[in-house]
This record gives sequence, C-alpha cells and structure tokens, in this order.
Amino acid sequence: MSTGFQINDQNGLYFLTLTIVDWVDIFTRAVYKDIIIDSLNYSIDHKGLDVYGYVIMTNHLHLMLRSASEIGLSNTLRDFKKFTGKSIVEAVNTEPESRREWIIHRFKWNAAQNERNSNHQIWQQTNHAVEIHSKEFFDQRLNYIHQNPVRTRIVDAAEDYVYSSAYELSGRGHKLKVKEWES
Repeated sequence: MSTGFQINDQNGLYFLTLTIVDWVDIFTRAVYKDIIIDSLNYSIDHKGLDVYGYVIMTNHLHLMLRSASEIGLSNTLRDFKKFTGKSIVEAVNTEPESRREWIIHRFKWNAAQNERNSNHQIWQQTNHAVEIHSKEFFDQRLNYIHQNPVRTRIVDAAEDYVYSSAYELSGRGHKLKVKEWES
C-alpha cells in the first residue's frame, strides 16, 4: 500500500522520517544512537550517501539525505535499516538493558505481523520521504530537525544536542560528516 511519501528520484534530496515500531523509545542510550551514527558514516564512506541534516530522537530519526551513487537512496535506506535493526537487537541482547524482554517482545511481535520479516522488526516499513526542491524548503526542514530536541525539552538550544546536525554545524561536533546546501 503506497503512502504517497515515496522516493521517486533515487538521487534527489529528501527529508525523511524513520520510526521505530510501536514508537519504542530505543534511542535513550548512547549505544543505540552510536549504531545509527556509525551506520550513517559507513553509508557516507562506502555507499555515496550525503547527509545534510539529522537528529536522533528517542524513537525516530529525521534525516535530510541524497544518494550520490548508482546504488540509489531507496537501496541505501533498505541496507541501513536492515543493518541497524540487526545491530540494535544484538546490542539490546548484550548491553545492560533493563527493558530487554519488553523491547525484544515488541520487535518479535511486529515481525510476526509482517511477512517480510523473519525474527525482529525494528523500523516501521515506511520512510515518510518528502523531496526537497528549494533552498527555502531545505532551510525550513533543517530548522524543524534542529528544533526537535528543543521542542521536546531535551536541550535548551539546538546546538547543544550532540546527536544532531545542529551540533555538527556549530563547529563542536565531529560524529558525522554533514554537507551544506548546494544550489
């Protein structure tokens, strides 16, 4: 079933929202957020992914991405979600985690509801992709991304949230290689 938020131009610039199933607050620990950062960096270095903006919230990610390779954005996202999903499950099972049984139960239950998954489903199937065509829309979406942790009162200032491109662009960060708008 199509949501209307599909990636049509595989090399276009998109604003995306990737959400954990059942809105499970998995990204409350650095170990899980670092899996996301490491996988994005791998995709930058090996799959031609360009990251223009990002924020890792407790149960979802907002990203502004473009694929600069023949692999295409849809395939890169598929691989990203598959790898991070397996890595998150492994971390939940091996790292100190007080919610282990509940989290694994939610991931297994969601997998059982979907023919395309065998053991665990971590990510919702859709990516809520919206193509960015203008500098004005780019700036509006980047501001939305950066203000997300401020609106939810995680931090007072966007540039103080370590798992966001606002931190990177402030000159203090070095977790992820963030690109700036190209006209």
